[in-house]
Amino acid sequence: MLEAIAFGTWTDEEAATGVTVIRCPGAGCLASASFLGPAPGSREAALLAPEKPVERVNALVFTGGSALGLEAASGVAQRLSEEGVGHPTRVRPIPIVAAAVIYDLLLGKPAWPGLEAGYHAAANARPGPIPEGRVGAGAGASAGKYRTPVPTGQGAAWVEEGGVRVQALAVVNPVGDVYDEAGRLVAGHGEPRPRPGAPLENTTLVAALLEAPIAKPQATLLANAAQAAIGRVIRPSHTPWDGDAAFVLSTGDGPEAPLGLLSVLVQEAVAAAIVRAARAGRSRERARGPRS
Repeated sequence: MLEAIAFGTWTDEEAATGVTVIRCPGAGCLASASFLGPAPGSREAALLAPEKPVERVNALVFTGGSALGLEAASGVAQRLSEEGVGHPTRVRPIPIVAAAVIYDLLLGKPAWPGLEAGYHAAANARPGPIPEGRVGAGAGASAGKYRTPVPTGQGAAWVEEGGVRVQALAVVNPVGDVYDEAGRLVAGHGEPRPRPGAPLENTTLVAALLEAPIAKPQATLLANAAQAAIGRVIRPSHTPWDGDAAFVLSTGDGPEAPLGLLSVLVQEAVAAAIVRAARAGRSRERARGPRS
């Protein structure tokens, strides 16, 4: 695990929706992202492009509620502002909070996280294990939505080689099915081709968290590698019905590592986190982690 990064959640079990917050230490994490699909719901997406001058974010938010749930990111920003955290400006620090959403209105009553939910998740964020299961943004996630939605959730995994560590968080909400790396069906119906007219409200969100010092263009390349990992375990993936988003965040306080090794570790961690998220749908129990 990456001890410098904190995680917080807020969950509405009745509505089957929630918020997951990743808080970066100090001046923030260098960050970039990759978006595939026709309609990803996001905040600060343009800022994460490799040519944009602001390189660091103070927090990343995954939330349910589709575009309506983006209000939760404002709650996170409010909490960070109260703490004096943010990008320095001449007047005051401005929190840089990136966010992405899933459409999770299928499994519970139609409701979405708001400003208070994001504020709560940010205020209660703690270092340590990432909460897994039907918790936070994964509370209303599902797969195989070309037929009856199969509940999934939020999952996490981390890998290490030669002192280089990568941790991944996934919220799995695709139109397709989820398979493990051995090709076994984990969540879905096992049909290789969704029928015509599949619903449009699908998104898988992943975040790869690094310690290795990297530049923003390298983070973009690693975000593309994370998208490749989605394709390894979700079938089909990156369809016209999906709005997949992959983020890479680096604290920069770890050992230097070759970009090729980081790419491999990112893919392994992201694929494992997706499978764990899919398996989380088998139980309504929430794994131990920060209070939500």
